[in-house]
Amino acid sequence: MRSIFFLISLLICNASGWSQTNVGAQAGDTLASKQINIVYGANFTKDESRFPGASIFSEDGRQVQFEHQGADLWCDVAIYYQKENRLRALGNVRLQQGDSIELTSGKINYDGQTKLAKAFENVLLETQQQTGQMTLRTDTLYFDRENQESYYNSSGTIVDSTNTLTSEIGRYFMELKKYQFLDSVHIDNPQYILDSEQLDYYTTSKNAYMYGPSTITGETYKIYCERGFYDTKVESGYGIKNTRIDYNNRIIEGDSVYFDKATEFASATNNIVVTDTVNNGIIRAHYAEVYKAKDSVFATKRAVSISLVEQDSLYMHGDTLMVTGKPEHRIVKAFRNAKFYKTDLSGKCDSIHSEERTGITQLIKNPVIWNGENQMTGDSIHLISNLKTEKLDSLKVLNNAFIVSLDSISKTGYNQAKGMDLFGKFVDNELKIIDLIKNTEVIYYMYNDDDELIGIDKTICSKIRITMANNDIEDLTFITNPDGDIFPDKDLPVDSRKLKGFIWRGDERILTKDDIFDEDDNTIELVVIRGIDNPIDIDAEEAERSQNEGDPVNEIPTNTTPASPPKRPKLKKVPLVSFKEATR
Repeated sequence: MRSIFFLISLLICNASGWSQTNVGAQAGDTLASKQINIVYGANFTKDESRFPGASIFSEDGRQVQFEHQGADLWCDVAIYYQKENRLRALGNVRLQQGDSIELTSGKINYDGQTKLAKAFENVLLETQQQTGQMTLRTDTLYFDRENQESYYNSSGTIVDSTNTLTSEIGRYFMELKKYQFLDSVHIDNPQYILDSEQLDYYTTSKNAYMYGPSTITGETYKIYCERGFYDTKVESGYGIKNTRIDYNNRIIEGDSVYFDKATEFASATNNIVVTDTVNNGIIRAHYAEVYKAKDSVFATKRAVSISLVEQDSLYMHGDTLMVTGKPEHRIVKAFRNAKFYKTDLSGKCDSIHSEERTGITQLIKNPVIWNGENQMTGDSIHLISNLKTEKLDSLKVLNNAFIVSLDSISKTGYNQAKGMDLFGKFVDNELKIIDLIKNTEVIYYMYNDDDELIGIDKTICSKIRITMANNDIEDLTFITNPDGDIFPDKDLPVDSRKLKGFIWRGDERILTKDDIFDEDDNTIELVVIRGIDNPIDIDAEEAERSQNEGDPVNEIPTNTTPASPPKRPKLKKVPLVSFKEATR
């Protein structure tokens, strides 16, 4: 029987392979253009009981070869259904499309009408690109030649010149050179590991666009986001949804966070929180930059530094905040319109300079502080902390020191004390002792136990000690040559009841943590983060990014919000094609 089939094959085959001339003439030009062509048939047979209507070809030392619209297929055995224009290739199968795509597997089912292929058993897809060879390995792969897409849903591994990528589900768009990965996406790189729920990866640029919970763990950083971009070649990218970066003893969170390993730089936009994990400090703002090499943070747009002082939060604000230096040498600076607040102490000035190493916080240029009802001013004010206990220890007001408080009973007069310098002492976070020195003067309203005014004390001397209780004056002690008197209310003119240099700034007093912000801070308009409410075309974004790659003028600036991947339907675990297998 085999010899008869072989003689028939000789009648219709020539030395170079199987001729399709007659078939094409009968089927017409349209059918011929879609028909699978047999280039080399080798051994030919039929088995109608097992494969009705099929021609069976097997290698004879040279593999069977087919051609179809620019693609060539080789195999050891082919079951060819000419009428249905489909075939099943078995054994050492290789499908080649042009010079750039080669698919090998144990078996392939191919439909010439739809140009759909299903490859299974040790599938390997190799593509040649400008950046080098890329390989995909999986158990089963669906290849749509019409749309130039391939798809797997049974776990796959992709290796290129930069990364090794794995996922449970993946689709490859050959013209775009883009993968879409779903379910347990993992990128393994010698410098980092990336895990994501869903990810788009461009094989030429090596750019990754992340959707859903995603984590990137590098040698010196860890990034989490639920939508973002990452350049896997240079370890640079951004997140625009629930983004967090753990970076050099700091945690950076914000609506949009950018990161670049090469420059050791990160920036964030809108609703930012930067946490100092060593000193337990927090910075909140709407724009911030972090420089790892300098161990510094720059923050602006409603920026506030929050630190813990004796179980009480200290809030420090300025138009601009800068935090620099290693944890033990950290320096915090607030520039322009600087203010601070804690429960029993607040103040404002042009700028604040606080140094961890010395424990000194300086209020510079036109400073004022309020301790309870007491207003203190001078050319410069220093708050000093105890380096061991980290509690407030003392206070210095240098040059033109002045203390004022509204008389709590009459509500019309002001208790006042002034001198060249002022030195205060804190006990258990409460100001207890104040010493005024050099050319000191006092105006003080004195009452009896029935809150009746006894008189107004007006005295000058070289030094005054004020003892405080509950942030109020408890006792005055005049030291070294006091000179003064207690005047009855009617005998002291109104214009003599204020010391020279008196300025009342009670309307500026900071009573709550929200008072550190002015109207401009509270009415600031946040930058619109692109890609959240108005998803953009990721392919167009990638094309533009690739075109501008390397051009510093066109690269994404660190102080703007980058684009995000668009919304798109999720891939499902369904095959691209369905074949009636000839055998199982």
